[in-house]
Amino acid sequence: MTKDELTAWALANGWQMVAGMPSLTKPRAPKEAIVRMALKATVVNVEVKKPAGKWEKIAGQPYAAVLPDDEGLPLGLGFETIPGFRMLLQDNKDRQMIARMTGKT
Repeated sequence: MTKDELTAWALANGWQMVAGMPSLTKPRAPKEAIVRMALKATVVNVEVKKPAGKWEKIAGQPYAAVLPDDEGLPLGLGFETIPGFRMLLQDNKDRQMIARMTGKT
């Protein structure tokens, strides 16, 4: 996948741009990112925000090593290693859909 394809996938699946990076936010604080994809020139890194406020890289791959999947999650980025990731992704996706329906962004 390319940087543009990853960004398009993320924005279509509940991610939002926070500080210029596709990010998932806290359910109770939708402006504070807790998971983000740092899209570099040749690689993408998945980072998780630690309770102390520091970002920790949990996965990184060159764009060529990231593959689309039938279930919707790109393969190779370690999303399966993030506890509660699917629930967080679904919460962000639901919040995005409700915002579109009510006209709130």
